[in-house]
Amino acid sequence: MSRLTDLIAQAKVKDPQLGTDLDREFKVLSSRLPFGLNFERHRPEVVELPLRPVRKGDKTRVLPKRGSNKKDDQRLWQVKTIHKVGDSKVADLNLLGAAEAETQSVALDDLVVVAEFRDTIYPGLVSTGKVQRGGNKPFHTVINGENYHVLKALTYTHRGKIDAIYIDPPYNTGAKDWKYNNDYVEGDDLYRHSKWLAMMERRLLAAKELLNPKDSVLIVTIDEKEYLRLGLLLEQIFPEATFQMISTVIAPQGSQRPGRFSRIEEYIFYGFFGKAQAVPTGDTMIATTDDAQMDDGELDESPIDDDSEESIVATKVTWDSLLRRGTDATRASREDMFYPIIVDRETRRVVEIGHPPGKGNPLPETSNYSEDLLVKWPIRSDGTEGRWQLGRDTFATVLSAGMARVGKSYAITYLKGGARKQIANGEIVREGNDKFGYPIYTTKTASAAWPRTLWNKRSHNASVYGSTLLRSIIPGRKFPFPKSLYAVEDTLRFFVSNKPNAVILDFFSGSGTTAHAVMRLNKQDAGSRQCISVTNNEVAAKEQTSLHAKGLRPGDAEWERWGICDYITKPRVQAAITGKTPDGNPIKGDYKFTDAFPRASGFEENAEFFTLTYETPVSVNHNMAFARIAPLLWMRAGSRGNRIDKLPPEGWAVVDAYGLLADVDAATPFIKAVNKTKNLRVAYIVTDDDRRFQAIARRLPEGVEAVRLYESYLTNFSFANEE
Repeated sequence: MSRLTDLIAQAKVKDPQLGTDLDREFKVLSSRLPFGLNFERHRPEVVELPLRPVRKGDKTRVLPKRGSNKKDDQRLWQVKTIHKVGDSKVADLNLLGAAEAETQSVALDDLVVVAEFRDTIYPGLVSTGKVQRGGNKPFHTVINGENYHVLKALTYTHRGKIDAIYIDPPYNTGAKDWKYNNDYVEGDDLYRHSKWLAMMERRLLAAKELLNPKDSVLIVTIDEKEYLRLGLLLEQIFPEATFQMISTVIAPQGSQRPGRFSRIEEYIFYGFFGKAQAVPTGDTMIATTDDAQMDDGELDESPIDDDSEESIVATKVTWDSLLRRGTDATRASREDMFYPIIVDRETRRVVEIGHPPGKGNPLPETSNYSEDLLVKWPIRSDGTEGRWQLGRDTFATVLSAGMARVGKSYAITYLKGGARKQIANGEIVREGNDKFGYPIYTTKTASAAWPRTLWNKRSHNASVYGSTLLRSIIPGRKFPFPKSLYAVEDTLRFFVSNKPNAVILDFFSGSGTTAHAVMRLNKQDAGSRQCISVTNNEVAAKEQTSLHAKGLRPGDAEWERWGICDYITKPRVQAAITGKTPDGNPIKGDYKFTDAFPRASGFEENAEFFTLTYETPVSVNHNMAFARIAPLLWMRAGSRGNRIDKLPPEGWAVVDAYGLLADVDAATPFIKAVNKTKNLRVAYIVTDDDRRFQAIARRLPEGVEAVRLYESYLTNFSFANEE
């Protein structure tokens, strides 16, 4: 039912004749459909918040008795008062939207708080764990929460900052793959398509605020059930973007459609914003195997139109980390490859290559080197002794030939043997030097190697490199239809390969494939991209039945542990980084294709897991919610380094990426600390006095963003949540 038909139904209760007249006029108007995509804008969705404590004034639903499989009472009740009855708490409720007043008293344990999507929400985050192997790299984040509300939360932290959004929304198959207003949308639902469109429209409109309008991409995967409607919806929401649709083979074995063609593909919509464009990778994407590309000489290269690309394009060459990963990567495996490299901090030039200390000998003292020099040993992010990829003499030769360099964060990188051979035979050419004097190499690629709009790669097989791969990472845990890891990796590569610090968002993250793919991309070029993954903790329909039978319901710890986020997404991301399954065993098998190495090696990445909370303006304004607002402040500053989780007793604190001034009377020491901190991005200043805020902001160094708390937070959400 649409919102308008709901209102007509309410009018009929109060005034039958008026309701009948309105109904008649509505049917006349609805029959006059204009050209374009038309669908019911259904009443704002309602989401249940089982982990949210019940407070006075909340909207709630009354839960069925434990052990019952009955649907929840869908009526909304407002909490008038909360009081004690014996040892339990009871809420007095008023029925909302009723023609006649109705009240009841219900135990708090039998209520669940609900939020309508037109309600104003004030979000916070609670950390539920983290994994750190990436040194000073930014953190990937996984957020458990209703994705619409998380998108609204991100308008405070990432408005206009997202480089790429990749989503794989529910395909609306009618097979209990998604819910609308707490009910599964069945295949025979007459409003099935319009409910799906209404759900997507709200989220895409929120996502629109997050994309960088100057240079970003929106990527949406879909199958044949909704691709036509999705295409029109995207055109209507994003008139400023240019869209292109890709067909990609994901199931070569075919998915049978009785009496019809067997489906082997799905579709990918790419939306280009601003100056965004695909970066050629030298892969046509239509090879039947990944090792044997079709001979471009056999292709008809006549132009399709007058806007065809130039015949030759240049792409940057990827540098690999000199620090060895995977097997035989320890000092003990090759003592001759454990030696120091001394780097000038300012010029990033290698000034000396030291000698291995010898088997069993400790690292020598570095006090004889000046503070201007940095001594780089092959030490892993977890503090263990590793080794370099090349021996000392070989590294010296490669360095002198201009095929090794010191990159960002003083990472030592080099060109592998294959690239060095391509330089020798002219396939890779030197195009000049960077600001530190290191060579810039490019490879000349024929336009025939631009990706086509039809992809056929065996690495994109969702059964083998989605489901089977996932089982190796989190054995015994099932997730329906996960994407091929390598398919998502390829899909993103065209737009973030030239952006080593890109921020990628997936707000239908499911099993966490997107975050996993971003880690793969980072490893391939020593990038520092970060992924924000958003999913709820919905329990699969089959599991719900058995859990209800045990007397469990949403909000119970035993129920929540089976949810998508806690049972699949978080364990998968953690396992991918550590190289160990949730049981602590090394992950079996190897990664393949672009970068082959043992899965047990993991990734040098950081990730933190959060659950979305719902705060009140009063608690925020009075500093009572600071611990839950703190992660948002950290994310706005780049999700990097340490976080200020408590109000500092000194009145101020400064960490890696941002500072907090909680007491404006302590502005002077705060400003001094900010000036001493390199790469600081944001200064949060807590004050109700705008004049004092402006005075302090003027004293901040150039390039540091001044943000007023809590005015900026409260104002952002009072506007962002209006429906």
